[in-house]
Amino acid sequence: MLGDISKAEKIYIATGYTDMRKSIDGLAAIVQQNFELNPFQNSLFLFCGRKRDRMKALYWEGDGFVLLYKRLETGYFQWPKDAEAVKSITPQEFRWLLEGLSINQPKAVKKVDIQTAI
Repeated sequence: MLGDISKAEKIYIATGYTDMRKSIDGLAAIVQQNFELNPFQNSLFLFCGRKRDRMKALYWEGDGFVLLYKRLETGYFQWPKDAEAVKSITPQEFRWLLEGLSINQPKAVKKVDIQTAI
């Protein structure tokens, strides 16, 4: 199905700002060259421009890329400002981001990773 991003195994956010004039090939090149990740893996890659009112998402569906674009009419995304980095986020953090919240919610109960807790 076109754009069914719910099937993505991982979600990566490109922190800092991305040139929003880039399309599929340019964003896939950033994923490969800057972040050393495979854009063909079952992952969703998120990008945001300097004004933080627009977001692009790149997702490989197995037979081609899907490029999703969202522009807010009012407000802006609480985008992490770390320079030129990529960060893996949870589906919950992705929802927070789309709702205009920061992905770093200090009062949220965090899941415990059993592998690192032992």
